[in-house]
Amino acid sequence: MKRFSRVNVLLLLAVLALAVTPLALGLGAGKEPFAGSDALAEQAIVDDHPDYEPWFAPIYEPPSGEVESALFALQAALGAGFLGYYFGVARTRQRQRDAAAEQPRE
Repeated sequence: MKRFSRVNVLLLLAVLALAVTPLALGLGAGKEPFAGSDALAEQAIVDDHPDYEPWFAPIYEPPSGEVESALFALQAALGAGFLGYYFGVARTRQRQRDAAAEQPRE
């Protein structure tokens, strides 16, 4: 096995371990397991200041936590796709500039 293949396999195993370990150990049991930081912050504010009134209401409130998670995942996927496209175009342009600079001019 090549060195790079070995490194890729080890990185993949590390990512899987980081994803599976909290679920296997039951970390977050007793709470909503996939609660976001916004929900946790809101709960902490309500616990500390029960008379707190929010300044505004959300424009769109998803019907469930699953829909909210799906929208967040879609947002992350679109952002990653945009960044990947941008860096791919930038790299291709740089390679084309480098190739053009290496060719002798007549």
